[in-house]
Amino acid sequence: MNTLNDLYVRLSSIAVFRNVLKLKTMGRLLTMLKEQSPEACGEFVHSLYRHGSNLSDYVIKAVTEDENAYLLRKARRDNVSPVMENAVRRELGLFEEISMLTTENVRTAMGYMGYLPEWENTHYDFHALYAERLDQLFTKGYGIFAKYTAFMLKDHVIEPVLTPDPQRLSQLPAYETQRKKVIDNTLALIKGKPAANCLLYGDAGTGKSSTVKAVVNEFADRGLRLIELKKSQLHELPDVMDAIADNPLKFIIFIDDLSFSSDDADFGALKAVLEGSIASKASNAVIYATSNRRHLVKESFADRDGDDIHARDTREELASLSERFGLKVTFLKPDKDTYLKIVEYLAGQYGIEMDKDELFTKAEAYALRRSGRSGRAARHFVEMLKAEEPSDNE
Repeated sequence: MNTLNDLYVRLSSIAVFRNVLKLKTMGRLLTMLKEQSPEACGEFVHSLYRHGSNLSDYVIKAVTEDENAYLLRKARRDNVSPVMENAVRRELGLFEEISMLTTENVRTAMGYMGYLPEWENTHYDFHALYAERLDQLFTKGYGIFAKYTAFMLKDHVIEPVLTPDPQRLSQLPAYETQRKKVIDNTLALIKGKPAANCLLYGDAGTGKSSTVKAVVNEFADRGLRLIELKKSQLHELPDVMDAIADNPLKFIIFIDDLSFSSDDADFGALKAVLEGSIASKASNAVIYATSNRRHLVKESFADRDGDDIHARDTREELASLSERFGLKVTFLKPDKDTYLKIVEYLAGQYGIEMDKDELFTKAEAYALRRSGRSGRAARHFVEMLKAEEPSDNE
């Protein structure tokens, strides 16, 4: 049996890392080992080049990011049988061997002296790197949670957000007292201490959502992740909690701009989680919600007139939902001095060079033309000034 045949047979029989073979590039590598044709080699390298030109880099990345039964048992701190440990050891050795396969090896096995595209190799100790990966399990996670920090629910599946908001805490001026409460609560979650579900309530444009996203970006390297749900997806909240319950990472379930009407049935699942229902609660997750309404309730004239015999009870139940958040943080519109401090801070970040009095006068005029003073208005104003600056080519 030649080298490629041997590698094909051995690779086809792996068990622990079998999902790696389902990756497109690994599948084409397997086809090349089986068919041993220039065409199959070209297809494999074409796929590899989409990830780079180094086969070893691609293979070690695929192996260390794989979500498998062995990794999940380690994440749950379950015992691993000797036979599974042996399988992991043998399969890591095989992948290390695969990672050092060269174009010349393929050409020789084929008995083909024509052109074949080349790739690069780097020697890695797969056993040592995988052991290091296991040591980082509780800060880097596994699977998609090792590759991304922000997620959303799409068609009942947790999907990564490929280009999340890069906002950092250092970029958010003012509201230091409010942010400290959110940060302290988040750090408690990360450290495995009791952490509260948090409602960030207040006026529009005051940085409630930005605060949540910035906190996640700040502590992502300590194992913090964000999963955003829409209000219409709240009935799926228990399923999301179940999906992450055994994950070694910590999660913020984020619900932005939350509010309910008196006939809204979506609040049931959220209420169950906030009340600590055994079927809904995950010890590694908290809910962070933002709202412009203190009691989360949209009240209509019909609600106040009481056209339903149970209307009052329904409204009271909805209103009491906000009280079930262990931590409530209020963000109010800034006064004039705070608004101008925000403008000055952001102008410095954007490199705006303008007399302070002129800057403040224009900022106040901008706020009057908009919906009033807010952090969002300040940012939009400064971004407008930046856009109006002449470019180097003008």
